[in-house]
Amino acid sequence: MAHGMRSDLTTNYGPPSGGRRDAAQRYALVPLRIFLGVTFIYAAFDKLTDSAFFKASGGGSIGDQMRGVRDTSAIPALVDLALKSPSGFGYAIAFGELAVGVGALLGILTRLAAVGGALISLSLWLTVSWATEPYYLGNDLAYLMAWLPLVLAGAAVWSVDSWWRGRRLRSSGY
Repeated sequence: MAHGMRSDLTTNYGPPSGGRRDAAQRYALVPLRIFLGVTFIYAAFDKLTDSAFFKASGGGSIGDQMRGVRDTSAIPALVDLALKSPSGFGYAIAFGELAVGVGALLGILTRLAAVGGALISLSLWLTVSWATEPYYLGNDLAYLMAWLPLVLAGAAVWSVDSWWRGRRLRSSGY
């Protein structure tokens, strides 16, 4: 150990080395990527296929949902901003969820996708589920926390990112 830094904790993006423990560490985030990717893709399609969702008012509309949480949100000004164009905000959320979900599931620009997912989850936590009591019943905070390991680690295996990384390494002679 040199200067308090453990050298055995580095991520190995190369070929597998070691036993089951090393393999488990390399593949540990794959189930999380699959869950978050599928969930966010499903959430996007759920919005995109609901004709009522993108309306400014009416049952099931994004406008009514936002007006319903405005006074209990942590940042009412954020809700007010969304209410300036409820339909536009709804489309931004739906396409954002779709891009984030595909990025996480396929491992395409995974860290960037995870930052996007964390930001979507953070904004929903601060607006839609802020007043949920007890707090652990509001799922947006849990989604925010679930995105953080992918922000930090990316997708080392079974991903377009790892394929691109391998191609770069091979072409540079490593």
